[in-house]
Amino acid sequence: MPVWLFFPLAFLVCVAGLGVVLNRHPVRSAMCLVATLFLLAVFFIFLDASFVAALQVIVYAGAIMVVFLFVIMLLNLSDDEPQRRRLGWQTATVLSASLFALGLLYVLRKGGALVPGPGMAAPLAPGYGSIDSVGVSLFTTYVLPFEITGLLMLAAVIGAVVLARKKIA
Repeated sequence: MPVWLFFPLAFLVCVAGLGVVLNRHPVRSAMCLVATLFLLAVFFIFLDASFVAALQVIVYAGAIMVVFLFVIMLLNLSDDEPQRRRLGWQTATVLSASLFALGLLYVLRKGGALVPGPGMAAPLAPGYGSIDSVGVSLFTTYVLPFEITGLLMLAAVIGAVVLARKKIA
């Protein structure tokens, strides 16, 4: 990936990520998350992992975000949240952003040691990002985290349905 393209793209990813955290409206925040996921897919394309980029768009930006939006709409979040609760979230957001900025500054200052430069990155394994390598990794090495993630998402959706049902009743 050319450096002249990396930094603007990384800036856009950071802006979209901040949009996820700083937006008050949950649907807008979810849309910023979709933009972030699409921009990350561009990084995968430049890493010659086009299959992973396609999975990123189809699975995360497509299917999982639909579930997120479904849960957000099911919870029927309104904007009448007390000001005191907002202040707590804003404080947590500012603290998180500050920690992220400090970490980013640390990485940029130590750039030579932590971030490999051009020609310093380890060579990719043959078939990196291909359908075979992703499938083998997903169903051998990472099968337990994959199944646990699926169960957690199912539990989150069931929890949202239960919470929404209590609000109506």
